[in-house]
Amino acid sequence: MLTVRYFAGARAAAGGISSEAVEAANLDELTQVLSGRHGERLTLVMKAASFLVDGLNCHDRRAALPAEATVDVLPPFAGG
Repeated sequence: MLTVRYFAGARAAAGGISSEAVEAANLDELTQVLSGRHGERLTLVMKAASFLVDGLNCHDRRAALPAEATVDVLPPFAGG
């Protein structure tokens, strides 16, 4: 079971929750599961988001996620 944590606009798109437990093998699957739970708004955010897996940036959305990992969903931030 993964712990998914939402930040900024991702939190708003997920209905204001800060974290939840999810079962998924990789980031592509995670995106599908979360889109089904929270709808199109979160789907759009996740398309542009960066993901940290146990604190490390993950670019490969098909890479296997470690069991019990923490995945942070970080939407693009404005500003400099």
